[in-house]
Amino acid sequence: MSEQIDYDEYELEPHSGGLKPPMARRFRGFLPVVVDVETGGFNSATDALLEIAATTVAMDDDGFLYPEHTYFYRIEPFEGANIEQAALDFTGIKLGHPLRMAVSEEQALGEIFKGVRKSLKASGCKRAVLVGHNASFDLGFLNAAVARCGIKRNPFHPFSSFDTATLAGLAYGQTVLAKACQAADIPFDNREAHNARYDTEKTAELFCGIVNRWKEMGGWIDFDE
Repeated sequence: MSEQIDYDEYELEPHSGGLKPPMARRFRGFLPVVVDVETGGFNSATDALLEIAATTVAMDDDGFLYPEHTYFYRIEPFEGANIEQAALDFTGIKLGHPLRMAVSEEQALGEIFKGVRKSLKASGCKRAVLVGHNASFDLGFLNAAVARCGIKRNPFHPFSSFDTATLAGLAYGQTVLAKACQAADIPFDNREAHNARYDTEKTAELFCGIVNRWKEMGGWIDFDE
């Protein structure tokens, strides 16, 4: 018999009453946090996590989203990790560079999760939801690193995500990040691409732009107002 998933475990805590903050109302209590990873391959179980960046998202007084703060870390490959040379050639990551200043997975995730929890508290949200360009890839590597480090308090939902490749396909007819940014009039430098910080910040701009455009078109009405 297959293992049963208790989906109630991943639901939000009941609201204690009163009007929830605007961000908490916008995504049913979830806080979008944009994440990008650079890796040593495609297999999250065996391949190294080499870079990770996360950008929190906030809402202004008019209900529009904007990228708030970015956390970025270069990661020391975990013991026994597989690293494909083709992946290093693609990303341009130089593992032996003296200025790389990599940290352990545990330290990087600990600092990022601390920042995410701070944003959760400030926004009145209960849990973060990962936003990524082809989000299942980033979420898979994030969850694998969380499991390796034995982290018990992960602020991210374990299987839900927002995918900007899908959203950009709907909004602009483009699924490649660079082309989607171009269609959205967001400057994009291909020489900077495949760096976790750069890709995360551009993905955050794209996500906020699509959500804000939908609001401007009248596609979301806050019935709690």
